[in-house]
Amino acid sequence: MMALEDTDTVVIGAGQAGIAASEHLSSLSIPHVVLERDQIASSWHTRRWDSLVANGPAWHDRFPNLEFDLDNDAFATKNEVADYFASYAKTFNAPIRTGVDVIEVSRLSGSSGFRVKTNCGHLHANHVVVATGAFHTPVIPSIAPDDKHLQQIHSTDYKNPSQLPGSVFVIGSGSSGAQIAEELCSAGRSVYLSVGPHNRPPRSYRNRDYCWWLGVLGEWDVTTPALGTEHVTIAVSGANGGHTVDFRELSNSGIRLLGMTESFKEGVVSIAPDLKKNIEDGDANYLAVLRSADAYINRNGLDLPEEPDAYTLLPDPPCVEHPVRSLDLKAAGIESIVWATGYAQDFSWLKVDVFDETGRPNHQRGVAAEPGVYFLGLPWLSRRGSSFIWGVWHDALYVANHIATKRSYSAYHDGAARSESALTG
Repeated sequence: MMALEDTDTVVIGAGQAGIAASEHLSSLSIPHVVLERDQIASSWHTRRWDSLVANGPAWHDRFPNLEFDLDNDAFATKNEVADYFASYAKTFNAPIRTGVDVIEVSRLSGSSGFRVKTNCGHLHANHVVVATGAFHTPVIPSIAPDDKHLQQIHSTDYKNPSQLPGSVFVIGSGSSGAQIAEELCSAGRSVYLSVGPHNRPPRSYRNRDYCWWLGVLGEWDVTTPALGTEHVTIAVSGANGGHTVDFRELSNSGIRLLGMTESFKEGVVSIAPDLKKNIEDGDANYLAVLRSADAYINRNGLDLPEEPDAYTLLPDPPCVEHPVRSLDLKAAGIESIVWATGYAQDFSWLKVDVFDETGRPNHQRGVAAEPGVYFLGLPWLSRRGSSFIWGVWHDALYVANHIATKRSYSAYHDGAARSESALTG
């Protein structure tokens, strides 16, 4: 049998969650190693389009102990975010091993801890922190047409307009879908955008960014999503200095808006009759934020500039008043489809009893039902902010403290066992 390398804690993944975990484990002097299959912050390097920027300003989308070398209100590019995490890891000499792919994690039989099987050998750890986030496998729905004449990619593989032929059909109206559609249109491409249920908050209001409003209104600390909103996407953009996503404005710029995509048959797309409702529901979210912000300003006597024009909505364009119910792809010149349809989790390598009947990790604030296993970076891990850069840092502190507490009990047990052995020896 291959000898096992021992360490107290193995952290899997060296993105924002893994680096946050390593910082807190280091400050508590807990021996650990961070295993990363690619490079530090690899998703920011490889799974983002060329022009992507962070959706939050530099003062907000960061860890507490290091600022971006940017204007506070700027939006960092994807490469600046990746470089930030690499620099952050150096500030405390994070024990990161890159190029190490975790193949399987299983509980050891007949002894405590876990076997972590990798492409570079095996490790034995008392604790395992799964810091791979939740966005593992790009999801392209089963309705996708089997058509060799169409180039179909997931948004994770989109880089820039030059890679896509013909007119482009973008399916999905969250931040990724809206920003990709806008970039394609700005590049002179003919674009169709399928709009589903979404929230579309203001990028800023009364001289404060949306991230600030979420903070002072207590929304970052909400512990569970509102009923029925679990799968509603958020359309907000940091592109071009940051702006509010307005689908009516996108239509006026030349993007053809459609309702949700229902099916494909013989080159024709069936479209749901829900475009107007989806846009109006997005408006309701937008206006609710404005009203909550105004109430907060009045309640606290803040001197922030009024912005009455923010309440004025553009008139519905013809595509909303008279929605298209079917679209002939060939007649529309559509040769490309971008599926901005999210991701599925893949924890198939984690062979421990931590999942519920739906296959989701069973945990409380990242502490899994299986003792010794922890999760970080999952949406709503402890609150709304958990999957965001600053939020995962605070969740990692809780997890590291939990590991430290467990270690103190183990240290007492080991000390008591030695004392008993000395008395009976």
